[in-house]
Amino acid sequence: MSEIPRGALGRTARLASLPLSAAGRFTMGWGQRMLGADRAEVSVELQRRTAEQLFEVLGTLKGGAMKFGQALSVYEAAIPDEFAEPYREALTKLQNAAPPMPAERVHRVMAEQLGRGWRSHFAEFDAGAAAAASIGQVHKATWKDGREVAVKIQYPRAEAALRADLTQLSRVAPLFGLLIPGVAVKPLLAEMRDRLMEELDYAAEADNQRAFAAEYDGDPDIFVPKIVASAPQVLVSEWVDGVGVSSIIATGTTPQRDLVGRLLTELHFGAPARVGLLHADPHPGNYLLTPDNRLGVIDFGSIARLPDGSPPVIGEVSRLALERRADEVLDLLRAEGFVPDRFEPDPVELMEYVAPFVEPLRHATFHFTRSWMQQQAARMTDLSSTESKLARNLNLPPSFLMIHRVTFGSIGVLCQLGATAPFREIVERWQPGFAR
Repeated sequence: MSEIPRGALGRTARLASLPLSAAGRFTMGWGQRMLGADRAEVSVELQRRTAEQLFEVLGTLKGGAMKFGQALSVYEAAIPDEFAEPYREALTKLQNAAPPMPAERVHRVMAEQLGRGWRSHFAEFDAGAAAAASIGQVHKATWKDGREVAVKIQYPRAEAALRADLTQLSRVAPLFGLLIPGVAVKPLLAEMRDRLMEELDYAAEADNQRAFAAEYDGDPDIFVPKIVASAPQVLVSEWVDGVGVSSIIATGTTPQRDLVGRLLTELHFGAPARVGLLHADPHPGNYLLTPDNRLGVIDFGSIARLPDGSPPVIGEVSRLALERRADEVLDLLRAEGFVPDRFEPDPVELMEYVAPFVEPLRHATFHFTRSWMQQQAARMTDLSSTESKLARNLNLPPSFLMIHRVTFGSIGVLCQLGATAPFREIVERWQPGFAR
């Protein structure tokens, strides 16, 4: 597939095929069990084949479908172990892989965006894609001054494809909900709809990256490549060498995992205070560990603007919950709109609901694991539990929706890494309202 499938009918048919195929596999599996096949083996095989088709279709469609799959990939750590294996490899494939554009199409886009003399800007240009993702692909090149650069090229008709995908994804949202327990898929999709359209604006992305690069220039922990040139659908920035965080999740050493966990935490909590922006696309494909042990960050299309830094209420609620001041937790959450006026929760039960989310802050270091995240997801999916009942009655104010998604996603990556990180010290340093 050399470009985004652009026909609305064709794209709809591909997405619509997912629940139909899943239903067919369920029927087939039921028949196999009737004939005496082992129930567990049949179930695992059905899960594997459903996952393979789901993520293959998303990856082929690119656009919003693939981007949504990438966003869900950070929640992989929340899947119970007995169900996770069929999905793990398929989820990882979405983080960096998609069918690339052919060379002639690449050259045409470059000429449209940088002019017919575009080659004069480069000493060398590799027409083969170095990486391909949801709405664009990256080529390695050498700028005319000798710098190695990454050239990010937006797929033709990406905007039309995104709009078609986002309309149709709501029809298959229940399938995603089955894959990732504890994730409210419809609000996630609604919030992503707004953010994804922003990612088409490479001029805005260039401005975001310039702001991060200026603040983190020479930083000992975070490396942000500088922008070299930009156009509406082409972005040229310094090349970043390093080991992808996806690879570290798969085969990295314990020191690598812990280092990346610390650096990701520094970026998540430090950037709002330092730049007034939150990097809002925390999937492993956007990060590398550089040869000098810095976190290389390579995608700034999705950004939350926090000109006053992270909201202090996040730190205040966390501190009060740690100190077990239940009445004050309730009062503050109600004042900020998290607890509706009509809802009267028991303050202690509400505090117990919040407590596990702040558990990493109780210790000098915290070991983030899949089993810990699975426990948090299980609390939310047990409809008979007090926590689940509370969750269904609480509000998430719109201004906190992206922050909540990004924080949950970032913690998901820490759990995929199995990292031990000095979480509390970093939060104390950067999160307003937490330290006294």
